[in-house]
Amino acid sequence: MNKLKLAALAVIFAGNAAHAGGILTNTNQSVNFLRNPARDGAIGLDGVYSNPAGVAFLSDGLHLGFNWQYAHQTRTVTTTNSLLALGAKNNGATTKKFEGLANAPFIPSLQAAYNKNNWSFQFNFSVPGGGGMCEFDKGIGSFETVVGAIANKLIATSNQLNGAIGQFGASVPNVTGYDVDGYMKGKQFYFGFQLGAARKINEHLSVYAGLRLLYGTASYEARLNNIRVMNGTEGMTLPHYFEGVKGGLTQAGNTIANLAGQVQAGIQQGIASAVAQGMTQEQAMQLPQIQELVAKGQQLQAAGQSLQATGEQLNASAETLAPYANGMNLKSDQTGWGIAPIIGIDYKTGNFNFAAKYEFKTRMRMKNDSDLNEATVISATNKYVNGTSVPEDSPAQLALGAQWEMVPGVRLNLGYHHFFDKSAHWYEHSEKLLDGDTNEYLAGAEWDVMKKLQVSGGIQITRYGLSDAYMNDMSFVVNSWTFGLGVGYQVTDKVKLNAAYFQTNYVNYDMDTPEQNMSGLGLTIPAGKNSFTRTNRVLGLGVEVTI
Repeated sequence: MNKLKLAALAVIFAGNAAHAGGILTNTNQSVNFLRNPARDGAIGLDGVYSNPAGVAFLSDGLHLGFNWQYAHQTRTVTTTNSLLALGAKNNGATTKKFEGLANAPFIPSLQAAYNKNNWSFQFNFSVPGGGGMCEFDKGIGSFETVVGAIANKLIATSNQLNGAIGQFGASVPNVTGYDVDGYMKGKQFYFGFQLGAARKINEHLSVYAGLRLLYGTASYEARLNNIRVMNGTEGMTLPHYFEGVKGGLTQAGNTIANLAGQVQAGIQQGIASAVAQGMTQEQAMQLPQIQELVAKGQQLQAAGQSLQATGEQLNASAETLAPYANGMNLKSDQTGWGIAPIIGIDYKTGNFNFAAKYEFKTRMRMKNDSDLNEATVISATNKYVNGTSVPEDSPAQLALGAQWEMVPGVRLNLGYHHFFDKSAHWYEHSEKLLDGDTNEYLAGAEWDVMKKLQVSGGIQITRYGLSDAYMNDMSFVVNSWTFGLGVGYQVTDKVKLNAAYFQTNYVNYDMDTPEQNMSGLGLTIPAGKNSFTRTNRVLGLGVEVTI
C-alpha cells in the first residue's frame, strides 16, 4: 500500500446539503413548504409531493409548478484532544474547530398534475437527498488526531533513544509536534422522479398510489498533505526523520563497537601482563581490574544487542507508517438507484381536511468507482473500495397532516413525520446504533390578506434518535427547529408566484470520545470530546401555472 486513502473522509458529505427532514431525506421540495412547512394536510399543487391524494381536489386542467431554492449551510465540529496541542498551527490549544461550508445554489423541483373529472395524474421531479457541495478546507479532527498520534509516538521514540545513546555521543532528531494540511470536498445529489395517480372516491375522499425512482450520484475528493513531524520550528518528512534516527543509531553502534574493541584489548593486555608475572590465565581472569573490564564488555554487548533490536523495531515502524510519507489522497465517485411505492389518502369534511401519506423504504446500493482498490488498516475507508456496493437505503416515511379553515381566508395547519430509520440498511448497519427513529412536528398558518396576496409561516421541530455510538465527525445530524415564512401572489387567474425564506436552528450535540487503539498502526488516540452543530438558510422562488 503505497499511500493511505482517505475515503472515510467522504462520509461527512453524506448529510443533506439543503436539509429539512430525516437523516437521509429532504422534505423541502417546494417554495410553499418553505413558506409553511406544515403542508401535509393542505390542498395545493405542491401536494404532488406532500399530499398527493389531496391534489385530486384541484380544478380540472393542467397544473404546473417550478421551484428554485438556494441553500447555504455550515457544519461545525469542535474537537478537543490532547494531541491537537502538538499541531504547529494550533498554538498549543487542545481544542480546534473544523468547519465545512455547503452551498447548493440551484435546487430545482417540478410538480405537474393533470386533473380530469375524478382523476389526477401526477409527476414530481425533486432532489430528495443531497443537493450541493460541501468543502472542509482544514479537514476534520478525527484524521488530524491520527497525525498527532504519529507525532506523539515519535516524541516518545526520540526521547527514549536519546536517553539510551546519548552516553555514546550520538543522538536522533527530537520531535516536538506535527504539521499537516487537510482538505475535503464532496458533491451529492439524489434525484427523485415520481409518477402516480389520485382518484376522488366522492366529494370527501380521495386516494393516491405512485412510484418514485431515486437516482443517486456523488463525487468526493480528499487530501491530507504536507505531513511533517516538527523539531522545534523545523519540519521533517517521515522518511527524513527515520533517516536521522538510522544515522544516530549507526553512530551509536560504531561507538559501541569501538569501545568494545578497546575493552577486549584491555582484557587481553591485562591477562598477558599477569601471566608474565607467573599467574595462570584462570587466576588472571579473577583479578578485579580484569573483572571490571569483562563486566564493561558485557554491558557494551547488551547495549549493542538492544540497539540492534531497537533498529529492527524502528524499521518495522517506518514500514508501517510509510503510507503517510507522501500524504493521503482520494478521488471517488458513487452511483446507485432504487424504486419505492407511495400511497396516500385525503379526507375533507366541512372546514377541515385530513391527509396521510406513506412512502415505502427505497433500497439503495451506491456503487464505488474510486482509486481505493483494497481494504486498508482504517476500517472506515473500506466503505469506498472500488467496485463495491454500499447500502444507503432511504427510510420509509409516514406523514400525517390536518388543515382547519378557522375563518374564511385563514387556515391553520398541523403535521407529523415519522422516518423509520432503524428499519433501513446503511453501511455496516450503522442504523442499529441509533436510539430510535426520527420524528418531526409541524405547525403553520396561511392568511389571504387580499384577493391576490397570501402570507404564511410555520415551524418544524426535528428530533433524531441519536446516540454517542452513532455520532462521529465524518457523518452527523443534530436536533433542530425550523421556521419558514413567505408570500404568494396571484399575478393572474392562471399564474401565481411564491417567495420564501427558511431557516433551521440547530442545537449542539456534545459527546465524549473514547480512547482508540489503532493496533494496525501501533498508535493510540487518547479520549477527548466532540461538539457538533450546523447552520442552514434557504431562499426560494416559485411559479405555478394552470392551463
